Amino acid sequence: MSLRPATLARSMGWLPLSTLVLSILGLVDSSYQCYADLTGTGLAGCSTRADACVVVQHSAEAYIFGIPVAVFGVVFYVFMVAICSPQAWRARPRAVHRARLAAAIIGMGFVLYLIYAELVEVGEICPYCTSVHVITFLLFSLIVFQASAPSAKDQRV
Repeated sequence: MSLRPATLARSMGWLPLSTLVLSILGLVDSSYQCYADLTGTGLAGCSTRADACVVVQHSAEAYIFGIPVAVFGVVFYVFMVAICSPQAWRARPRAVHRARLAAAIIGMGFVLYLIYAELVEVGEICPYCTSVHVITFLLFSLIVFQASAPSAKDQRV
């Protein structure tokens, strides 16, 4: 059964829809950063070497095992889009719900490391990176909220 976009939003509920939208936004943002880094085109609005974006994205902390951090962001958000899809939210196995929670916790831990690296080691804050950090935090908050909510069977007396 195919649902039109307007009915899809109503059928999903606000929480699954919000996590899907945030995951897509995170994927778009991290994909843009990855594209700009791998092609050397630079990010929009960050043209000089002194810009915070350029300083952060060309620092040693922007690479893990020689791989740009943005690549890890793309991989994370591809997984999050899949696990926050309507089909994944409707899945009954607890493994799907636990995988979503585990991914959100790992993503938030990685964001905390990146914020530390930006503030302490690099001394600059990249607005593009910060937008991904905020999206990850919101996604983490919603998924933890869902995981901590009582289930329907817990509410029966």
